[in-house]
Amino acid sequence: MSDLIQVYQDRGFLQDVTPGLAERLKAGPITAYVGFDPTADSFHVGNLVPIMGLAWLQRLGSTPVALVGAGTAMVGDPSGKRTERPVLTIEAIDANAAAIRTQLERFLTFEGPNAARMRNNADWLRRVGLMEFLRDTGKHFTVGYMLQKESVRSRLESGISYTEFTYMLVQAYDFWQLFKTEGCELQMGGSDQWGNITAGIELVARREQREAHGLVFPLITTAAGAKFGKSEEGNVWLDPAKTSPYKFYQFWLNTDDREVERYLKLFTFLDLAAIADIMAKQHADPAQRAGQRRLAWEVTACVHGRDEAERARAASNALFSSSTDGTALDDHALGVIADSSDMPVLAISQAQLRDGLPLVDALVRAGLASSKGDARRGLQGRGYYVNSEPVSDLDRRITAEDFGQRDFVLLRKGKKNYVKLQLKPA
Repeated sequence: MSDLIQVYQDRGFLQDVTPGLAERLKAGPITAYVGFDPTADSFHVGNLVPIMGLAWLQRLGSTPVALVGAGTAMVGDPSGKRTERPVLTIEAIDANAAAIRTQLERFLTFEGPNAARMRNNADWLRRVGLMEFLRDTGKHFTVGYMLQKESVRSRLESGISYTEFTYMLVQAYDFWQLFKTEGCELQMGGSDQWGNITAGIELVARREQREAHGLVFPLITTAAGAKFGKSEEGNVWLDPAKTSPYKFYQFWLNTDDREVERYLKLFTFLDLAAIADIMAKQHADPAQRAGQRRLAWEVTACVHGRDEAERARAASNALFSSSTDGTALDDHALGVIADSSDMPVLAISQAQLRDGLPLVDALVRAGLASSKGDARRGLQGRGYYVNSEPVSDLDRRITAEDFGQRDFVLLRKGKKNYVKLQLKPA
């Protein structure tokens, strides 16, 4: 376990650490936790740094605890916020907390000798009485100590409610509770959580006369200085219903060249030697984007599974290259392509399919050929595709068989010119 800090440092996870943790890790495995606010029913890619931090901790032999903050969400963390967060209903908080467990299972193992544990601070925070909390927790902190914390100091001018002012104490109570019941000696989180984490260490020391530890990860920004994890449509979610696997794959594929190596270290389980090999290929031929392609596949496979990653890769290749790298496109992948871009749509009726629609006519109507003669010349040159299959038959017709169980057929000219042949409802 003494390797944990080195692994974090080598892969870019280590922002700051409290004194004494390195010595503690030499003594053996440790139990550590990260808190997650259930403010949505899905994690987004911005949550991947602490999730991967827990995953590496488990892989190196220690025990991770994922703490769902269904209790603290009723208060609201002021860290990094200019205004007070809206307060969710208890029902919404509990529903969100239940939804994120399956996403954690992609990264953590909940079985075995150092099985991951999932805890919910609502189990103790909603039971603790105000007088009890003030007596056992509040008395250990002065107002001056709390005002020195950045999360409080940065909000003094714009205003901070008493509710958010006390958040630090509530999170400190969590650390003490997990220290007592789970043997948690280490809390980890984003660097904006440093003040809250050190308050928890202080409470453990005062109430138990024991030493606890803290470690924080960097807050990731892009090479351009923008907040990591945003697309033009907003957050990039881990839930496929919110961000499709294809769009998830494309987010990573669009990584700036300057960020590829850092993201491979942070967001994949590839060893450093493999990453060095990938980056050597990247530097030798940047146009091939070897780093981005491997990054996109690895993260998508981890979050959505290998099958979805392959479909996303095949769909991306079909849309943005002249081949599919030998990967057959199934109905799902074709559907991904049909929904993944602003391609033109040509509507046809069931009646037009009764005797088959001549492909040359469809190509002209779709705007992929200027005339029937142009369409025939393109077919002879194998420049047209139906559902990713090249076509050279001049007498080819579009029939119901081309649609299969779908309500569309994809026509393609060359590498990137697509038209969606959409079947009208009967």
